[in-house]
Formats: sequence, structure tokens, C-alpha cells
Amino acid sequence: MRSFPTLALRRLNQFLPGVAAVTLLLSGTAVGAQAPTAAAAQQPPAPRITPVVSGVSPLLQAVHAAGDSVLWAAGHRGVVLRSRDAGRSWERLMTPSGDSLEYRDVHGFGADTAFILSAGAGSKSRIYRTVNGGRDWILQFVNSDSAAFYDCFSFSSGQHGVAFSDASNGRTNILHTSDAGARWTLRDARQVPAPLEGEGAFAASGQCVAHASPSHVLITTGSPGARLLSSRDGGLTWRADSTPFVRGAVAGMTGIVFATPQRAVAVASDINALRTDTSSRVIGITEDAGMSWRLLPRPPQPGALVGAAWVPAHGDRIIVVASYGGASYSTDAGQSWTRITDQVTTSVATVGRTAVLVGGSGRIWRIEF
Repeated sequence: MRSFPTLALRRLNQFLPGVAAVTLLLSGTAVGAQAPTAAAAQQPPAPRITPVVSGVSPLLQAVHAAGDSVLWAAGHRGVVLRSRDAGRSWERLMTPSGDSLEYRDVHGFGADTAFILSAGAGSKSRIYRTVNGGRDWILQFVNSDSAAFYDCFSFSSGQHGVAFSDASNGRTNILHTSDAGARWTLRDARQVPAPLEGEGAFAASGQCVAHASPSHVLITTGSPGARLLSSRDGGLTWRADSTPFVRGAVAGMTGIVFATPQRAVAVASDINALRTDTSSRVIGITEDAGMSWRLLPRPPQPGALVGAAWVPAHGDRIIVVASYGGASYSTDAGQSWTRITDQVTTSVATVGRTAVLVGGSGRIWRIEF
């Protein structure tokens, strides 16, 4: 039995469903306080943070912005949600699996077309697609390798996508499609790097695969090497590079998200300590598409960092991060952090000036900058 996916899955299922109500921690200036200094006046105002009723209770694992006001979210017990008003309200969409699958990633193209990925050993790893807003779902891929465990995927367009699984049978597993998922092809072992023993990714936020551009796609790996796999030809051939992030038996990179084709923020964590992780070397910025990294101070709350997003407002200085110990935001490109909540958060996406966080017990937050 491979320890990586088994342990990671077990720990990612410990979500304390009866946790206390949401606690929001806002920064701001008291009424009647002194006028701000010139430096303070240059900072954007404290964001407005609003909990949103999702209508569901299972853990939400991933969220993806699919247009100016459209978002898709997915989670455990077969949950798929869609918002058409920038996250203010959500509707649950029925899926063919009922509540038998755990959806760990979702990628939408507008309000009608979306892909969802379920994670799990063997045939529990699947990919579905809808083109009519979730009324019907087409099963596109079922994993036939009992030792594989698919974690996440990313698309550069409605036609081209890449999906990643933990290593199995001594090989790295990367799927590629160029026809909107009608066919998913496992890349030949000669076209992908050989895996480190037990290497895989964390199916924690839907951000372990990301496109920097249509031709440049990257995969963050966890145990044991915290490597970055990258392709410059849209996912056909691959190379592996080391990174400075935390690594260990069940530790490594958990996600990456791009602001531009060169500028990205990545997060990492020790999944052994979901709610209590205080590891250093868990967040960093690259200015050259992952070739080198500048590590940042970790956000204040303990907990495993799993997701991040850039907020386009005020340039590319605002970052929101999700972790199993809560969420935080930075208005100075990660040099300092302010807490949003201490509740479990798993993934974040942005629509204009708004970030949308999802997390435990079906919770959703809107953070308006």
C-alpha cells in the first residue's frame, strides 16, 4: 500500500464538522482616530468580508473563476456548485455520482461548460464534463490503474487540459487532452520525469496543476521532494526541477497560481499537521515562471497552506491564501499578512476585485477589496 495517498486522503478527511461559527478578523482604523499617514493612505482600505450561505454542508475542496461573474465550486459527497453573481449566491447542481465521489477539482468556462475531477484510488478517480450548466454530465475518464490516485487538473482552453496522479508502478502519471476531454491520453514514461519514491501531489485545493500560458503548464509535487514538473509544449513533454519549499514524508508543494506568465505565488505545507502546521518555507513568489523563488513570511495562523489567489485590484500586490488553519490576505505582495478567518479554508479564486474562499462544512466567504 502506498503511504502517500492513503495518509494524505485520511488526513484531508479530518475536518471537524461541528466546529464553531465563523470568526472574521478585520483590519481597519477606529472611528475618530488620527488621520492616516501618507504611507498608510497608499494602502488599499480593509476589505469587506462576508460569509455566504452555500446551502450544503460537506467540505468544499476547490473553486474556480469561469468569467466576469461566474464561479464553480466542488467538494465531497458529490457536491458541485455554481454562482452567476460573483459568489453572492450559489446553486447546487446534480452529478451522476450522487454523493459517492469526492470532487477535488473543478474548471469552468462560463456558466454552461465545466469539468470536474473526483479523487480516489482506482476507479474513484474520474473526470466529467458538462456543456449545459450541469443538467447533464459526460463521463470522460475513469482511472483503470488501481494504484493511481488523480489529484487535480488544469486547462489552457476548452480543448486543452492536463491532469496529474500520484506515481504508480514506478512511473509518473500525467494525462493530456486536446479535444475537450473526449480522449485523455497518459503520457509515455519516456516523456515524463521518473518519479521519486512515493511522489505525488496533494488533492487539497485544485491548484496542484496550473497553466502559466497555453504552452506552459506546471505541476507542484509533495512527498517527498517538493519538485516542480513543467512542460513548455502544452503538456506533451516534461522536466522536473527542485524548489526551496518545505519537504518531508507527507510535506511539499500544494499549489501554484499565476498573475502573469512569469509571476506566480506557490504554497506548501506539512499535511501531517493540517490544523497546526507552522513550517517555514511554505510560501514564495517567482518572477521567472518557477525557475527561481523568493520565499515570503508565512501568514500568522498555524495550519497547512493549500491554496492562493492574486486579486487584480491595485495591481498584483494583493494575495489571498487558504489553509486548514484559516485564511489571510496581503496587500504588499506577501511581506505582511492579515487574518480573514480561523476556520478551515481550502481554495480561493478571484473575480475582479473580489476573492471567494471555500472550506469546511460548506462554508464560503466573499472578500471585496
